[in-house]
Amino acid sequence: MKCFEVLSVWALAAAFSCCAATLSAQGTTAATRDTLPMVTHGSKGFEFRTRDGNFLMQIAARLQFRYAYPFDADPVTFDDFDDRDQHVFKVNRARLKVGGHGYRPWLKYYFEYELASANLLDFRVMIERFQGVRLKAGQWKVQYNRERVISSGSQQLADRSLINRAFTVDRQQGVSLYGRWQGGGAADLSYWASVFTGTGRGNKSNDDNFPMWMGMIRWNPFGRVLAFTGSDIAKRQHPEGSIGFGAVTNQSPYTRFSTAGGGQLEGFDDGVPGQYRVNQWMAETAFMYEGFAWQQEFHWKRIHDNVNATVTTLIGNYAQAGYFFHGLWSWVPTQLELAIRHAFYNPRLEQEDDIRQELSFALNWFFHGHLNKLTAEASLFAIGEAEETREDGWRYRLQWDVSF
Repeated sequence: MKCFEVLSVWALAAAFSCCAATLSAQGTTAATRDTLPMVTHGSKGFEFRTRDGNFLMQIAARLQFRYAYPFDADPVTFDDFDDRDQHVFKVNRARLKVGGHGYRPWLKYYFEYELASANLLDFRVMIERFQGVRLKAGQWKVQYNRERVISSGSQQLADRSLINRAFTVDRQQGVSLYGRWQGGGAADLSYWASVFTGTGRGNKSNDDNFPMWMGMIRWNPFGRVLAFTGSDIAKRQHPEGSIGFGAVTNQSPYTRFSTAGGGQLEGFDDGVPGQYRVNQWMAETAFMYEGFAWQQEFHWKRIHDNVNATVTTLIGNYAQAGYFFHGLWSWVPTQLELAIRHAFYNPRLEQEDDIRQELSFALNWFFHGHLNKLTAEASLFAIGEAEETREDGWRYRLQWDVSF
């Protein structure tokens, strides 16, 4: 029912806008001509805008088809290697995106709906009149680690790294103050200061008196903001990069978050209000230039169990790079990118041999940038360090991501 309602609203909005555009084309008075919409199509889908520029609605649909063998989800325990020899084919994502601005170009809005699981993922309003101080309210992916902020449709590999599950704070409801300070040249900083309910996507209230607090700062050493995308499709003629540091503190019944909301890491019981105090920080780097793209994150996370009086510390890191080799050899197709990633994390720092690792290789073929691309990926996963406790295995995936 939810999917039907969303599609109905989308269809009605599109039909209304098309009718209005037709009327404007047939002729109107000069007083009303500036407010009637024009219909175009761009990188964010179909665009309906008034001629005075004060109103804009962008509507896009996105589908992600995936084949995987012999399993799909990243293994995090030894038991996850048991479910092998499975041919998986699925619509991994089916999204409806609506965004734009109203009344003034600096008063922006955005919605994103997952049709396959009938979940409202994002809803937010942004006041962005001034570059240095901006305000956002609603629900969205917390502007914390770069890997999670990058859309799943703009990644270098088929999905995010092995460490994302353990360290992301994902989507939350709250408010954020953010902006960019430009002092000229390398004196260029982007910042975010946010407070959230801290209970995950879809939860409107906090479970105790301790909300989630998040701070993030990114230095733009080349005086330009690096876009949140995983590949240098634009073949940038000038280097762009960022060095970031962020921290989060939260107290809730959860030790991890995902698109599904709050949940638990392995070894943690379902929590009660205020049971888990989580403090974490991360440092990241990113760089793009002439078809080469690099990104990396190091994470530290400590979980205080206030009920059982235990403390658990996690660390993790991933690094990945991609390159369009047409820049070296002209016979390589311009649409082809090769990418590689290594990731590891230790879910209990006191147990040195308790390590999860990932080594992934990917080939991307861009039919129309990230809006229409094919990804072939091979990944080797390993759990444990000592030979007698080690389990490993390969996974292969083929994915087509297309937006309209």
